[in-house]
Amino acid sequence: MHTAAAAIEVTDLTVAYHDTPVLWDVDVRVPHGVLMAIVGPNGAGKTTLIKAILGLVRPAAGQTLIAGLPYAQQRQLVGYVPQRGSVDWDFPTSVLDVVMMGRYGRLGWFRRPGSRERELALAALETVQLQQYANRQISQLSGGQQQRVFLARALVQDAQVYFMDEPFAGVDAVTERAIIGVLQGLRAAGKTVVVVHHDLQTVPEYFDWVTLLNVRVIACGPVAEAFTDEHLRRAYGGRIAFLGGGPSAEVQDAGHAGAPR
Repeated sequence: MHTAAAAIEVTDLTVAYHDTPVLWDVDVRVPHGVLMAIVGPNGAGKTTLIKAILGLVRPAAGQTLIAGLPYAQQRQLVGYVPQRGSVDWDFPTSVLDVVMMGRYGRLGWFRRPGSRERELALAALETVQLQQYANRQISQLSGGQQQRVFLARALVQDAQVYFMDEPFAGVDAVTERAIIGVLQGLRAAGKTVVVVHHDLQTVPEYFDWVTLLNVRVIACGPVAEAFTDEHLRRAYGGRIAFLGGGPSAEVQDAGHAGAPR
């Protein structure tokens, strides 16, 4: 049991786009050393929640803290993997260079990466099983490989808290298993990992903590307590079908299509 501040604490957070609330009065407390999924329908505010914590969107009200302090004071503690679709993959750079970019926060902009940074980057690529692609152009990789490169870039930051926005989107089963293995390894090392996730059926297998979100927080806590039929129906507006004791993946994102995530 940690007596120190929570890894992540969100209090009374409200975010609005064009006067429409995307998050409303959100409270989330995430302890150290958990692997947490954020789940909810399209338009629930999942991506917006991460961006608000990272200072990428301005809240209308409330506060967000990393280990007791605002993100601006805790940047060194945080690693971030954005949605793959938000990145310009045609930028002419090598896989190794992309991974070494994860060290810039520790180096500062005026120190060039050296042999130590190269070693760390190669080790991270080995962790995600891509060391053989170190010198390849990033644009030449498959979508799943690109996702693993971004994961490697986050790993070299040696952060304490990681945020990952849909890291399993568009990847094959082998890549998904490789990614979840890395994330579970981070948790085993005492890191806190927060993942925007869509596949409800894998939540109990992959995660030990979950936040169910639909503009407001429906539930937040250990999977065994928060990931219940009742909470899922409330989060998804009663449109969840249950098959074999678990929610159907076919309807997991029903409703709110096209709204901000």
